[in-house]
Amino acid sequence: MGTLSHAAIAPRLAALHHHRASHGLSHPSSPSLRLPASNGVAKKSRVVFAQSKSHNKDIDFSDPDWKSKFQRDFERRFNIPHITDVFPESVPIPSTFCLRMRTPVIEDFAGGYPSDEEWHGYINNNDRVLLKTIYYSSPTSAGAECIDPNCTWVEQWVHRAGPREKIYFKPEEVKAAIVTCGGLCPGLNDVIRQIVITLEIYGVKKIVGIPYGYRGFSDKELAEMPLSRKVVQNVHLSGGSLLGVSRGGPSVSEMVDSLEERGINMLFVLGGNGTHAGADAIHNECRKRRLRVAVVGVPKTIDNDILLMDKTFGFDTAVEEAQRAISSAYIEAHSAYHGVGIVKLMGRSSGFIAMHASLSSGQIDICLIPEVPFQMHGPHGILHHLKYLIQTKGSAVVCVAEGAGQNLLQKTNATDASGNVVFGDIGVHIQQETKKYFKQAGVPVDVKYIDPTYMIRACRANASDGILCAVLGQNAVHGAFAGYSGITVGTCNTHYVYLPIPEVISHPRLIDPNSRMWHRCLTSTGQPDFV
Repeated sequence: MGTLSHAAIAPRLAALHHHRASHGLSHPSSPSLRLPASNGVAKKSRVVFAQSKSHNKDIDFSDPDWKSKFQRDFERRFNIPHITDVFPESVPIPSTFCLRMRTPVIEDFAGGYPSDEEWHGYINNNDRVLLKTIYYSSPTSAGAECIDPNCTWVEQWVHRAGPREKIYFKPEEVKAAIVTCGGLCPGLNDVIRQIVITLEIYGVKKIVGIPYGYRGFSDKELAEMPLSRKVVQNVHLSGGSLLGVSRGGPSVSEMVDSLEERGINMLFVLGGNGTHAGADAIHNECRKRRLRVAVVGVPKTIDNDILLMDKTFGFDTAVEEAQRAISSAYIEAHSAYHGVGIVKLMGRSSGFIAMHASLSSGQIDICLIPEVPFQMHGPHGILHHLKYLIQTKGSAVVCVAEGAGQNLLQKTNATDASGNVVFGDIGVHIQQETKKYFKQAGVPVDVKYIDPTYMIRACRANASDGILCAVLGQNAVHGAFAGYSGITVGTCNTHYVYLPIPEVISHPRLIDPNSRMWHRCLTSTGQPDFV
C-alpha cells in the first residue's frame, strides 16, 4: 500500500475546516513570541527547509503576506480528522475517564455517564504544542531548518494529546482491536498492555487482538485474540509481540469488510511508515463507506525515522543493546594484533541508531550512515583511514548502518513482503574489502564482524522506552474516544501530540549531515570525510 499524497487529502480537509470550527475543534490564534527580526542573510546559503520541499516550492517569498499564507496552509494540513466531519449529528457525552473517581465502571451505565467537572485532568481541544522551538538567526547555523532563505520565524502548532472532557463513543458499544505489523521492535507488548488497560478504565469490555498483522484480517485460520487486563498484565516483561507480526496483507477493501463483519469501531495500529499508510487507507475507506470507526496509529520503527517526532519507541532500547555488540567488537579488536571490529546496526534510510550508539559507546573510530556518502578506496577512503588507525592505535572499530553504502554493492530487484528493497550486506562487504586491502598491502589484520540485528529487535523495552510506550498507548485510546481518526500519536519537543498520518509518512526522517548531533558524533570518532 503506497503513501497517500497531500494533494489527495487537501481538498477534503479544506472543505471540512468550517464545520470543525463549529465543534470547537479549530486551531487557536497562535500565541506570539517576541524574537529578533531576520538579519537578511544572503540567499545563496545552504538551507535545510523545515517542511518538505513539496510545500515550500510553491511559496512566493516576495509576497509580503507569505508568512500568514504559510501558516494557514500549515493549519489546514495539520487539522486532524474528527468523527464529526462525517457525522455532524454526533453528540458528545461526558468522559468515562476520570482518575478522581476510582470505583469500577458499571456495566450498562444505567444511571447515566459519570462526570466530574471539578477534575482538571482533561485536555482542551484547542491546546497546541509548538512544533519547532529553535529560532535560527541564520541559515548557516548548524542544523538550521528554515522555511525561507532568511530563516524567518514562523510559528507552527500541532494538537496536544490527552484525555478530553467529552467523548464520542459509548464504552459499552465499543469493540476495540489492536494490530501489530512489520518487524519486531522493543516495546510492542508495552503499548498493547497500556491500550488494553486504558480501554478498560474507560469502560470498554470488548477488546481483541488481530493476530499476525494485517494478515489476520483475511486469514480465516487466524482467530482474533480476546484481551483484558488479566491477559496483558505481565506481557511487557518479555520482548516480541503478544499478537505476532507479519508484513504485507490483504487489500484495504478486504480489511474494512473484516472490520464491518467483526463489529470493530476502534482500531489501534502499531507499525512504521508502510503500516501507517495502510492505517490511513483504512481510515479513508471507512469514511467513504460512512462507517463510524476510529483508526489511530502508534508509530513503531526501531530506526527512529518517523517525521516530526522526537523519537519512536524501541529506539532507546536499540541504542542501549547495541552497546553490547560494540563493546564485544572493541574487545575483540583491541585484544588482537592489528584487530578490526565491524558492527552493523539497523537503519535502512536513517542512521540514528548507528550515530547514537557510536556517540554513546565512545569506542567507535568510524561511523557510517546512509545520509553521508563514502568511498572505500583512494586517499580519502575508509581503507586508507583504517590503515592509519592500525599504524597509530593498533586497532579500529567500525559501526555501519545497514542502509549505508548501498551504491557500492550490486543492486538487486528483490523486495520483501512490505515492498522494501532487499539490501546487500554492507557489513560483509566492508569485512571482505578490509581483508583484501590489507593482504595486498602485506599487513596482517584480524577482522571480526558482528550483526546483532535480531538480538536487538527481540529485546524487552528498557525503562525509558517503557515509559514512552505507556504514554503512547494511553494517548492513542484518548484520541480514539475524543473522536479523532486517521491520526498517529508521538512526541514533539517532549510533549505528546496528535498528527495527521499523511504528514508523517511522506518520506523517512533523515539525519542532517550539518546537524549538531552528527557533528558531536564526528567529534567523538575523530573520523575524516570519506569522499
